[in-house]
Amino acid sequence: MRVSSLKIRTEAGRRVLLRPVVVVVAVAALALAAVLHAGAFSAHAVAPKADLWPRWQAHDPRSTIEIDHSAWAAFLEKFILKRPDGVNRLIYGAVKEWDRRRLWAYIDRLATAPVSRLRRAEQFAYWVNLYNALTVKAVLEHFPTESILDISISPGWFSFGPWDKKLLAVEGEKISLNDIEHRILRPIWRDPRIHYAVNCASIGCPNLDAAPYAAARYDAQLNKAARAYINHPRGARFGASGLFSTEGLIVSSIYDWYRVDFGGTDAGVIRHLKKYASPALAERLGRTSEIEDYEYDWRLNLAPSAPARAGAN
Repeated sequence: MRVSSLKIRTEAGRRVLLRPVVVVVAVAALALAAVLHAGAFSAHAVAPKADLWPRWQAHDPRSTIEIDHSAWAAFLEKFILKRPDGVNRLIYGAVKEWDRRRLWAYIDRLATAPVSRLRRAEQFAYWVNLYNALTVKAVLEHFPTESILDISISPGWFSFGPWDKKLLAVEGEKISLNDIEHRILRPIWRDPRIHYAVNCASIGCPNLDAAPYAAARYDAQLNKAARAYINHPRGARFGASGLFSTEGLIVSSIYDWYRVDFGGTDAGVIRHLKKYASPALAERLGRTSEIEDYEYDWRLNLAPSAPARAGAN
């Protein structure tokens, strides 16, 4: 989940003449990065749109092929720390070289899977688990870092994060995180709950679950993830926002960036929230007609340096 990379191109023959402009743009980009880190950037207008990659529509409803996600399950069980504040953290500092090699091997096995010959439910679990495993891999490869935004490996000027980098090839096609989320998952399944499943390694993001997504139960997993996020303050809360603001509904910036997936209006977002809200929150949402503000915390979902749990060796 991210805002689009900002790309500025100049003609090679005009570099000298445009140098002052480039300096101004660079300063502006640095200021924008600071705002992003503060979680205050409202950018649904420039967020990636769902843009179907037709190549990945192929599937086999009669397929009995099942993908083995046990290595990912073992990694999550060992390194996910469920905190009392409701935010799952990952103990990045406890991941040893052997753990990395097993995670890398799992991702390599996923890259060789016959994705186009899977049934739809198996494909959904495949793409979500691959996305989340690749995100963790990207963080581990650049750890320590304060935010995934600092992992600037995407191509293009002033790009943020790892989302546009082609990280592996599946069935001969080079794939990025943005490809998985915005060209495969969102346009094929057209389910707003996808935003609760794919994890961007940030505190403001829906939790990285301690169990992989599974074909047999992914619908229930999505509902559970939606309820957990919406009923947590980082998903939706009532409070004051800004110096002169009155108390109102404050929601995650996810509902701003991907507003189109949640109905396209404040009313649509609120209807979605009510569907998964607790009775108390739903009652208050029922008396609310507009969203006061959006917020997001881009800090890494990092657990304190604590020993990983045994049993996943």
